[in-house]
Amino acid sequence: MNYNDVLINAKKNIGNHCKVCKNCNGIACRGEIPGPGGKGTGSGFTRSFEYLSKIKVNMDTINEKSKIDTSYEIFGHVFKLPLFAAPIGGVELHYSNKYNDLTYSQALIKGCKEGGILPFTGDGVDENVFTGTLEAIKNSGGFGVPTIKPWSVDEVIRKIKIAEKVTNFAIAMDIDAAGLFFLAEMGKPVSPMSVEDIKKIANSTKLPFILKGIMTVKGALKAKEAGVDGIIVSNHGGRVLDHTPAPYEVLKDIVDAVGDDMYVFVDGAIRSGLDIFKAIALGADAVLIARPFATSVYGGDKEGVRLYIEKLEDEFKSALVMTGTNSVKEITKDKLFNNGEIN
Repeated sequence: MNYNDVLINAKKNIGNHCKVCKNCNGIACRGEIPGPGGKGTGSGFTRSFEYLSKIKVNMDTINEKSKIDTSYEIFGHVFKLPLFAAPIGGVELHYSNKYNDLTYSQALIKGCKEGGILPFTGDGVDENVFTGTLEAIKNSGGFGVPTIKPWSVDEVIRKIKIAEKVTNFAIAMDIDAAGLFFLAEMGKPVSPMSVEDIKKIANSTKLPFILKGIMTVKGALKAKEAGVDGIIVSNHGGRVLDHTPAPYEVLKDIVDAVGDDMYVFVDGAIRSGLDIFKAIALGADAVLIARPFATSVYGGDKEGVRLYIEKLEDEFKSALVMTGTNSVKEITKDKLFNNGEIN
């Protein structure tokens, strides 16, 4: 099997909502919720793809030959790439019933472990989704970042205590999921949280705590005040609020404001190893990718995930070679045309 086979298989297995487009840019699926599309006009998704594609890279091949190092270290752990698989929940609702949240997470975790990167895993209304995913993390030797939705503070802390027993890396909460109002219709509402709420949650664990869904400097400073260890600049794939900017449009200001005080990750329409390179050159420490991992699972289970990671690794390594860059730490803004500024 190769990655093209994965895409062919995914078209057969993934359901009617996702079109498995050659370029996963949010156009064909815009407004498809249930499904993988962005909310409303879909611009929160499509804008991210369009913005990232406009950023150009400086080619520089007159350099001393050196070993290329794609590895990334964080919280005392070393991974093959500065890349994480983003959490996805409700796969039966948004894709097809070939997988449920548990079996999806099992395939994702196994494939990521074989590929040398770490997955963030999802949460759901059904308690079995979270506990089942934790069981998959446990069976992999703690390989995963449990990501909890913004339920009540007590509920989040309760789940953190369960998660601490199986993971040795970090705990996350996707605060941007506060916009998933359909969860209330399913019997379990989510909501925004105050700085004090998040501080209480972050202080409840000795593991690093990561907050996903920051899109403003003000929000990043609130996360800093709450004492989180890392933030993910993300608009939830454009699925919770229409007409948002692309995460890359706000990334620089956020990094300038808090970059030395916490890790700053980013997600949103990253589709290739070159996109990973661009995002890091714009200031991110590492990136997350979501939808293409769903395609990879539905198209090839854990092998599909591994093949996608290998594709990204080859593309990322090529970007390093062709820009005169030897390691992740050497990826700087000057590697981008006009420092990544888009007129």
